[in-house]
Amino acid sequence: MFNLETIMTTDLITVLPSDNLADARALMQEHKIHHLPVVDENEQLVGLVTLTNVLAATDSILRNTDNRIHAADVSIKDIMVIDVATVDEHASLRQAALFLEKHRIGCLPVVTDGRLKGIITETDFVAVAINLLEQIEENEPVDEEFAAAR
Repeated sequence: MFNLETIMTTDLITVLPSDNLADARALMQEHKIHHLPVVDENEQLVGLVTLTNVLAATDSILRNTDNRIHAADVSIKDIMVIDVATVDEHASLRQAALFLEKHRIGCLPVVTDGRLKGIITETDFVAVAINLLEQIEENEPVDEEFAAAR
């Protein structure tokens, strides 16, 4: 059956606190992701940047060009969330899913002894749900009338 280690992403895209908003935006766009763990040189989790953080920190095109703030001038350490909810790699899938739902968050970094091991997102749980639904469908008896109507 599924466990957290089975479905978490371990090929992580991360940023450093010293990186900038332009870097984060480019990484999110290139890798089609909405969450960037922020780590220090020792792979210790120190924060999280979400798509919401990036959008909130991005300057509006409506602002006068003379007063515009450039994404390369905005540091990750200034926009990252530092109070990050995490989960231990040995937690159950159910525990992680309930936590995401209860707190209405999109991801949980997986951390062991402060070191980032992976990340689990809402998308990972959708994939689990799809897999379980497919297993249920495979084991259901075929309704001959319904199958013939197709």
